Amino acid sequence: MGKGPLSGVRVIELAGIGPGPFAAMLLADLGADVIRVDRPSAVRPGAASGGADFSNRGKRSIAVDLKSERGREVVLRLAEKSDVLLEGFRPGVTERLGIGPDDCLARNPRLVYGRMTGWGQQGALARSAGHDIGYIAVTGALHAIGRDGGPPQVPLNLLGDFAGGSMYLVVGVLSALLESKTSGQGQVVDAAIVDGTAHLSTFIHGMLAGGLWQDRRGVNMLDTGAPWYDVYETADGGHMAVGAIEPQFYAEFVRLLGLEDRDGEAALPGQHDRERWPEMRERFAAAFKTRTRDEWAKVFLPSDACVAPVLSLKEAAEHPYNTERDVFLEHDGKHQPAPAPRFSRTAARTDGVPALPGGQSRDVLTDLGFDDVDGLLDSGAVVQS
Repeated sequence: MGKGPLSGVRVIELAGIGPGPFAAMLLADLGADVIRVDRPSAVRPGAASGGADFSNRGKRSIAVDLKSERGREVVLRLAEKSDVLLEGFRPGVTERLGIGPDDCLARNPRLVYGRMTGWGQQGALARSAGHDIGYIAVTGALHAIGRDGGPPQVPLNLLGDFAGGSMYLVVGVLSALLESKTSGQGQVVDAAIVDGTAHLSTFIHGMLAGGLWQDRRGVNMLDTGAPWYDVYETADGGHMAVGAIEPQFYAEFVRLLGLEDRDGEAALPGQHDRERWPEMRERFAAAFKTRTRDEWAKVFLPSDACVAPVLSLKEAAEHPYNTERDVFLEHDGKHQPAPAPRFSRTAARTDGVPALPGGQSRDVLTDLGFDDVDGLLDSGAVVQS
């Protein structure tokens, strides 16, 4: 819990995996008091820390038996005293547990109830299992990623789970929270990864509708179809990322790559001469193979050529640009991304410490005014790590 722009906002997170915890982490990074409701089975006797699950950083954890009547009542009482509740179960699960939207809003009409799913709350697939790769597949986004003639390439689970899921849940929750300040009423936010990922592709759909994009992968300007928007291998097996789209940036790229028109050398094809793009790509590839990645990085950074070295996750944490801006933080000898975005007055911050499941059960009950703390702990409805 920090002093960021969401200081004073309390969020209840029903423990899950993937996009839900990340959304709650983002709210915690921004200063919200996030209380994660873990299952008693997640409590590890004798554990001293929450491990390396960084999506649980900056939170407090209470372990509650959601299947018990007393545990259900604890969650409803937590909802009474909170601004937001987040859950990522399949549709209908929280309703069966007695902690669904109607149950919680009856206790707290101003509550924003955020629901994170892959397929959404309604529809033929709503109750089906799934993961990121399947959700983005049905939106068209997965089809569009990859090289000409090759299969679709999986963009980790960043596109679906976290961009199409977590970020849309956060936008939805904060929008509903803002609206509740004037209406005095809460509401349910249905954040589906399919919806969010489809929405992310609006720009590409516009280009497709305007005749500027082919419904094939690897043949367009932004999908490695253009030789000046691609990655190239260097002499040491590293790679450089090139995104020299605009003519002035493309000219700078060609100059720094050493391929400006010279006497005795064949001129490069025009930037937008598609018929000769294969020739251009070969020239670029050959040039990049003459130096190592780090040697090319010194050539191109800083410049307006729109070229950068492709770094590994570990390298990124130690790159001078990232260390200068504190893009990553270090806790207990391990790097993790720092909170984003940045604020001029109410800085987002985190201690980087993942919550230990059930580690703050007693403190949460006490802080929120429960008068039967010992009874709840003795009954097993709430478990303290």
